[in-house]
Amino acid sequence: MRSALRRLPGLVAVVAAAVAATGLVWRPNGEPRTVALPRGGTADLAGSGLYRYDTVFAAAGNRAVDAVVLGLGVPLVLGAWRQHLRGSPRGTVLLAGALGYLLYVYATYALGVAYNPLYLAYVALLSASAFAFIAALAAADSRVLAAVAADPAVPHRALSRLLLASAAVTAVVWLQPLVTALLSGTAPQLLDVYTTPVTFSIDLAVVTPTAALAGLLVRRRQPLGYLLAAPLLVTIVLLLPTIALSTTLQAGAGIAFTAPEVIGPIAGFGVLGVSGSWLLSRLLRALPATASTSEEPGVHAHV
Repeated sequence: MRSALRRLPGLVAVVAAAVAATGLVWRPNGEPRTVALPRGGTADLAGSGLYRYDTVFAAAGNRAVDAVVLGLGVPLVLGAWRQHLRGSPRGTVLLAGALGYLLYVYATYALGVAYNPLYLAYVALLSASAFAFIAALAAADSRVLAAVAADPAVPHRALSRLLLASAAVTAVVWLQPLVTALLSGTAPQLLDVYTTPVTFSIDLAVVTPTAALAGLLVRRRQPLGYLLAAPLLVTIVLLLPTIALSTTLQAGAGIAFTAPEVIGPIAGFGVLGVSGSWLLSRLLRALPATASTSEEPGVHAHV
């Protein structure tokens, strides 16, 4: 596992940067294309650019994700990877968090974005980030995490509550339209041309139970809970700029929003993002920035 972290995070960062830059440069340059939906009604596709077969709404959202990945996600992976290679326990946990974020992004892209020329790159990033994420989790020092769990300066209750609240909110937000559609015998709203709501699937099957598990483990002061919290906190923090930029690009592409539809999500994710940033900062500060003198750089007691 340790050998995988010597090169794999760098490879993930380079490919992710190239993919994200392509999505930003290869923009729509024409009018949207209206298509009929198999379940009735119509939807507007971007019609040109990399995301030409995605809806106008989704294509603008994808470009927002690309911008956040390129501007924040990739630099975070590279910075944390550099710290990890120097033997920093803090860097290893942050690397797990950053790789977990990219794993979430490219699982969504590989499974949910309408097929385009970068499909194989999405699959490669899904695979590489998954293996790198697992390797980073395995490389974390269990003794350091145990010390964090026992540190009275760490806001354990606040961290546990945020994780449990995130799990509950995600479950309610995604289950509501799905249950409503099931009871009415219709497709979920905004399904449009897609065959299944992939983000709903990933969030309900993976993110929600992981956040709930991490929250319960932190409440019980179990070291694993603090390690699982890292990718969740990084994702929460990066959702704020993603939502804000998505809304801006979608409005620029002609999507009409009411004031509550703009203010509500940005305010909600703003609270989560600020809270997540504070908790992530406190968690990282509780971790040693340098390796113990009794250990060689990059060698850790695994969880």
